[in-house]
Amino acid sequence: MPIDQNGDAIIEGMSVRRLPKISLHDHLDGGVRPATIVELADAVGLELPENDPEDLADWFADKSDSGSLVEYLKTFDLTIGVMQTREGLTRVAREFVEDLAADGVIYGEVRWAPEQHLAGGLSLEEVVEAVQDGIEEGEDAAEGNGHDIRVGQLVSAMRHTDRSLEIAQLAVAFRGRGAVGFDIAGPEDGFPPSRLREAFDYLASEFFPATVHAGEAAGLDSIRSALIDGRALRLGHGVRIAEDLDVVSREGDEVLVHFGDLARWVRDREIPLELSPSSNLQTGAIAAWGTELADHPFDLLYQLGFAVTVNVDNRTMSRTSLTRELALLAETFEYDLADLETFQLNAAAGAFLAIEEREELIELIAEGFER
Repeated sequence: MPIDQNGDAIIEGMSVRRLPKISLHDHLDGGVRPATIVELADAVGLELPENDPEDLADWFADKSDSGSLVEYLKTFDLTIGVMQTREGLTRVAREFVEDLAADGVIYGEVRWAPEQHLAGGLSLEEVVEAVQDGIEEGEDAAEGNGHDIRVGQLVSAMRHTDRSLEIAQLAVAFRGRGAVGFDIAGPEDGFPPSRLREAFDYLASEFFPATVHAGEAAGLDSIRSALIDGRALRLGHGVRIAEDLDVVSREGDEVLVHFGDLARWVRDREIPLELSPSSNLQTGAIAAWGTELADHPFDLLYQLGFAVTVNVDNRTMSRTSLTRELALLAETFEYDLADLETFQLNAAAGAFLAIEEREELIELIAEGFER
């Protein structure tokens, strides 16, 4: 199945880009347009490794393909560097939503860490307001182009700093004003969710939902802590839950698997896995299984009944889109439209929305795929 230069593909006569999609794991500072970085960097005096947008896009892709999450995260110095003013934050958020809409997304959750955007003198409240302004401008622009989209903020705390409770309180304060959930980001290995237990206790007392990065750079203990200490309703990546599966035998399409207690809990409780295939390859999250997309345990998890969802993680670093990720999976594992629809339905069911709104998304997905 050919994937064109725009990352689109045709499956069963349908453009993948035109299919309705749900985006659950998408970082704001990982989705800045290279051309915007060039323009904003000049305005704030930030030195770039490349000053041509195409060359800069190549630089991001090369630096991100290191096999190390730590090295991968270093590329964010540039994107965060141009997101320190109200104008920069609003523009990046607006363009982010416009890019989601162009990718066929009808509902998205954008995660970002307000504490990383204070160097320009803005307060935590001001940066959240600036991003929300951009989101709403992007939604209005998309509507003007005939595309309905809704985007909510996942306010994130950096797991290696000591501001998690403050950020959790910030997220709750903006409930109803753009914030739909909480997350923790940054270096996973060595910084388990248990370090932020006070913040998660507070969120639980406020009935505010959390998704937790776990099972990417660290293994099963990280996932266990996300569920127990973080009360995570979703797992950010979570790909290494496959380490708790023992493949006993394979005969054709039949696979006999022994489940560990943790894997069975995640599967049986339908806890969504926010899988990001290209990113998982780049950061080495699937190194235990191989170095090609075909080695990704995505299909094993899907066939075993886990609530798998498809995400981009960082569009700029992986030079990808949700359309491209779906097309690559379809090409690699021979998925059809019914499979791609299942991934969107899983994501809709896991969205941090009221059940009535999730049911509406499910109807929109069914209608879009039927057409």
